[in-house]
Amino acid sequence: MRILKCVIDVGLNMVTDALNRPLRDLRISLTDRCNMRCRYCMPREHFDSHDFLAKEEILSYEELTTVVESLIPLGLTKVRLTGGEPLLRRDVCSFIEMLPKELDLAMTTNGILLERFAVDLAAAGLNRVTVSLDALDIETFQAMGDTDETPETVLRGIEAARMAGLSVKVNSVIRAGFNEHSVEKVAERFVGTDVVVRYIEFMDVGETNSWNNDEVITGEMMREMLDNLQPVKPNHVGEVANRYMRGNQEIGFIESVSKPFCGDCNRARISADGSLYTCLFASKGNDLKSMLRMDATKEQIADAVRSIWSKRDDAYSQNRGKKVQEKVEMSFIGG
Repeated sequence: MRILKCVIDVGLNMVTDALNRPLRDLRISLTDRCNMRCRYCMPREHFDSHDFLAKEEILSYEELTTVVESLIPLGLTKVRLTGGEPLLRRDVCSFIEMLPKELDLAMTTNGILLERFAVDLAAAGLNRVTVSLDALDIETFQAMGDTDETPETVLRGIEAARMAGLSVKVNSVIRAGFNEHSVEKVAERFVGTDVVVRYIEFMDVGETNSWNNDEVITGEMMREMLDNLQPVKPNHVGEVANRYMRGNQEIGFIESVSKPFCGDCNRARISADGSLYTCLFASKGNDLKSMLRMDATKEQIADAVRSIWSKRDDAYSQNRGKKVQEKVEMSFIGG
């Protein structure tokens, strides 16, 4: 009876935006710092001299938990922890322990620290990890990430996550002239495992990644590099990847440039400094930190987010090129 009442309450309070899209998924950036300098996200020439957020500017775990609990009555079902690199944030496992376990709890990481943390992440209640891996050969991996780290470190992290009982996806951003040769190699590396592979078109996120449409390898072009792909239905409304099976292996393509999925987007993002963004390509966020630090109640936070979300009409990818706007950096709000 109690479970039924909770379901009814959520249904009555569920929020939708101006295009009738619900709020289901919250991406939380735990830090704006990262231990890599991927060219498509955080290019070194722009970020090595960047003024990163001070500790007091970042939302505490208690503040973030308040936000998450406030949004459950609005329809929230999933939380994904991002960055920067979320595993750089101290005591991240203690934060996961604080989050409501009725939610689907996931993390996106570059995998460099995953081997060290995998067991503790699973024990804390994390369900899934998505790991960035743009190449398997060391030369391309280091060029894409502008790093001295190696793909072997990431692969050890992936295996540690699997052994800890976490579901694992691998994300590969494919950029023409850089790593298109990695498409088949990454897929082949995980044949015979339960790792799901996702390929991502090079996107024009932020203002510093030197995006050029000529460097976009579309999902269609990637599919031509792989044989025996059979399309399958989405797992749920709002799924970003177009899914295929290749034998027993699941492969997906995130095609924000060539096949925008704005119409089903149900994701909000919170930056490390407490701003709510309603689109990955947004120009500015909505300040929640001030409310939190003035001891706003969960109901007041929920009302504020309801007001913001109900006016949301973002559809950047569908309108790409029709309107010029400055965009927030992906490293600030997570992917």
